[in-house]
Amino acid sequence: MVTVHDVARAAGVSISTVSRALSNPERVAAETLERVTRVAAELGYRPNQAASGLRMGRTHAVGLLVPDLENPYFATVTKAVQARARAEGYEVFVADSDEDPDVEAELIGALAARTDGLVVASPRTGDAELRAALAGVTAVLANRELAGTSGAVSPEAPCVSVDDADGVAQVLGHLYALGHRKVGVAAGPSSSWSGGRRVAGLKAAAEQRDVELVELGTFQPYFAGGTQAADYALASGVTAVVAFNDLMALGILDRLRHRGVGVPGEMSVVGFDDVQLATLVSPALTTVHAPLARLGRRAVDLLLARLRGGTSASSELPVELTIRGSTGPVPAGPVN
Repeated sequence: MVTVHDVARAAGVSISTVSRALSNPERVAAETLERVTRVAAELGYRPNQAASGLRMGRTHAVGLLVPDLENPYFATVTKAVQARARAEGYEVFVADSDEDPDVEAELIGALAARTDGLVVASPRTGDAELRAALAGVTAVLANRELAGTSGAVSPEAPCVSVDDADGVAQVLGHLYALGHRKVGVAAGPSSSWSGGRRVAGLKAAAEQRDVELVELGTFQPYFAGGTQAADYALASGVTAVVAFNDLMALGILDRLRHRGVGVPGEMSVVGFDDVQLATLVSPALTTVHAPLARLGRRAVDLLLARLRGGTSASSELPVELTIRGSTGPVPAGPVN
């Protein structure tokens, strides 16, 4: 059987382009449309009629794209999205991009072909590519603002996010009160929108409090990324480390333990998100509590408002520092 993959390969276009050409031809350039339809005819491709029918009407389904379902952050958001959507009579299709921005556009196209609208969580794709992928798609972004062509936030893709700047300001205020004056920041992927906001917020807060902020580098947002960051922190002479997220912070804690560095006696560690794992380690992790379930529910509410013909504005949810055992007063001597 000839599949949409075969047509895309032969026509030299993406799967999402084939889908749009065959279901919404007005959204495809004339030259591309001609090539796709010609190749489909030559190969004898017959679209799945059930799937095609879904796109012609209302599917009562929404799509959710996340970068990593193994990350407890996105698992919590996913559960909240599913619960809210189902309560409103919608099923949810979930796709995981595996932190790969190159496949996000394809996954957006695949989800859009089967649903009424999308929630796209923390996409790593650049603005231009993301805007192109979302063209003609009813979508809401979670933890990502999309700039329009004029530079302002695009009204076509409202965003629900958390207050990253206030979160890291609370972190730096807490560390400053404990006597820390040289703080390391273990940043996440350079493609992370929220990660960029957190680093910028830390820099602004450090300037206000006369704290030396040491940028340790960018790391993968996993446990292993934190393991690597811990060695950089020890080499830099900082007395505290602020990690991009809790998974990285847990990796830092584990590496410090293996290197015989006491936490918080010799080094303080702070995370961000407050996933459940943050309370299951010793010492328990000081972290910024982000209302993840509320974020997922709010994203669905924004999306359904758009699907029902209403308007939906972007919103930013408050966060709160949760102080646990991984932070303490600055050590009296240098950390080796």
